[in-house]
Amino acid sequence: MTYKFQARLNSEWVLEKPSGAVFALGEILRLLAAIDAMGHIAGACRSCGISYRHAWGLLRHAEKEFGMALLETSRRQGSKLTDFARHLLWANRRMDARLTPMLESMASELQEELESLYPESRPRLRLHASHGFAVEGLMQMANDQEMSPVELRYRTAFEALASLNRGECDLAGFQVPAGEFEEAILGHYSPWLDDERHCLIYLAQRDTGMFVQPGNPKQIHTVADLVKPGVRFVNRQVGSSTRLLVGLMLERLGIDTRRIQGYDSSEFTHMAIAAHIASGMADAGIGVETAAWRCGLDFIPLAKERYFFAVQRDSLDAPLMRQLLGLLDSEAYRHYVSQLVGYDAADIGKVLGLQQAFGAMAGRAARV
Repeated sequence: MTYKFQARLNSEWVLEKPSGAVFALGEILRLLAAIDAMGHIAGACRSCGISYRHAWGLLRHAEKEFGMALLETSRRQGSKLTDFARHLLWANRRMDARLTPMLESMASELQEELESLYPESRPRLRLHASHGFAVEGLMQMANDQEMSPVELRYRTAFEALASLNRGECDLAGFQVPAGEFEEAILGHYSPWLDDERHCLIYLAQRDTGMFVQPGNPKQIHTVADLVKPGVRFVNRQVGSSTRLLVGLMLERLGIDTRRIQGYDSSEFTHMAIAAHIASGMADAGIGVETAAWRCGLDFIPLAKERYFFAVQRDSLDAPLMRQLLGLLDSEAYRHYVSQLVGYDAADIGKVLGLQQAFGAMAGRAARV
């Protein structure tokens, strides 16, 4: 007996009053997000599938609970969020960006546990990778189709490659910037990559750069500008490839990271970095262009990164791996990636040796 299901874990923001009563914010936050996107309540109601009367009831109740107005309305300009409501919405977006990878990873573990209780549990591929938009889309498509499920653990590139070598995963995601920092980054990965044992599945190229406030009011154009007075930076977590790249760029310029306000602060995803800046808590951060675009931020390109899955060579002909390669090569997935701002969908699913991917640089990095 087998049972097909998809475990999901969702976050919900609630406020507990001194009396112990709980005010759940999920529905009002969805409505505020829809009003922000549509510019009027009627469209927001259609988007949320609720009545106009119910929407106003939610708004009035929330305004009473907070003691603050949430909407500004006029006949000419429609409805827009107050500063309080916008900050509330961005706080929720930051929370979602931080928690989503963790919850998805935990849901994958939970599903594995539950399926193992059935006598005929399905085999699965184990993917360890940092959170990214192409990986996110791949997971959605893999688990929505009639194919064996993919078990996901969100890890830094270093953790993922180490897991592959310990036999704890089947695919390990990592990215390498093209250009002057390629060899240095590859050198950091070299302890876990062996051209005789491993090969690479190419996923995509993506644009990585700085996120800044719309209009770039602090006039931030290069990483050297991060030391300007009053510039607040938000970094990726310790151990992430993006943080390593930032460190190498600053080192090349001879800039001490202690001079950068917020360098020791951290977020775990590109979207969390973008939400942090969009909410006004920082002036600059680094991530992929898709996140900046989704949060309405300006983007300053710094590097083009190639993203790969490292796999054991002897696993390529396994049925589950062939299924995944077929999905990578599908028109649906190529279309999905091509629609991501800052992503290049050419050569998705191409299998390469380390020497093919990096040339002589692979050999030099292995000797570092």
